[in-house]
Amino acid sequence: MANFLSSRPGRWSKSWLWLWAIAATFHPTTAEASFLHGEALDKAADVLAWIVLILVPVVGITIFWLLHIMPEKIAEKKKHPQTHAIQCLCLLSLFFGGLLWPIAWLWAYTKPVLHKMAYGTDVDESIGHGKKKAEAESATDSTHHQA
Repeated sequence: MANFLSSRPGRWSKSWLWLWAIAATFHPTTAEASFLHGEALDKAADVLAWIVLILVPVVGITIFWLLHIMPEKIAEKKKHPQTHAIQCLCLLSLFFGGLLWPIAWLWAYTKPVLHKMAYGTDVDESIGHGKKKAEAESATDSTHHQA
């Protein structure tokens, strides 16, 4: 038996560790709900309540709004020819609680096949998208007015 105990010293220490953990679990101790007491606890609760009442709605509304204009920004970046319609759908989605937002998101990522068939291109180079084109047009307009 002594040979068995000497060959496995870790086994007995693990058993004692488990027994100590079980005993510590059932040992009653006093619990403290907060490190603050009295007036300090009331003041901390008041400050936390004001932060929650003011900061959380502002941050929530900002995130909600930024998510709802994301399809519009994607459409502008991709020079989608129906950017204004996607923008309108994003605004409508704000009033309908976000129900139309997935449609605007999908629409911003789709390729405008019918627009390409009709106009030969799937990007919009009109005012607002083609800044270089708009600058060139304004430069040619200014030269016509001077002559």
